[in-house]
Amino acid sequence: MTLEKLAATIEARKGADPETSWTAKLLAKGPEKCAEKFGEEAVEAIIEAVKGDRDRLTSEAADVLYHLLVMITSRNVSLAEVLAELDRREGTSGIAEKGMRG
Repeated sequence: MTLEKLAATIEARKGADPETSWTAKLLAKGPEKCAEKFGEEAVEAIIEAVKGDRDRLTSEAADVLYHLLVMITSRNVSLAEVLAELDRREGTSGIAEKGMRG
């Protein structure tokens, strides 16, 4: 799966040289910077969704997924943990699940 490969690459870049790896550079700046960058990319995706530019939205959505993985990696949360949470929620109404979270 592409996301799993990307998550593994991000994990492997944790110890890389920030001068040669964008991922290492982001991770070296800490979780707050990773979260900020994720937020910026999410806003860009929202803008393209509103504008209706399919190609730009596709590109921005890829950026969002990448930066989401960087952000969770910065807090030692794995893609496997996120996928397990999605599996746990499978078959539960979104409305019911949200209500269970309070």
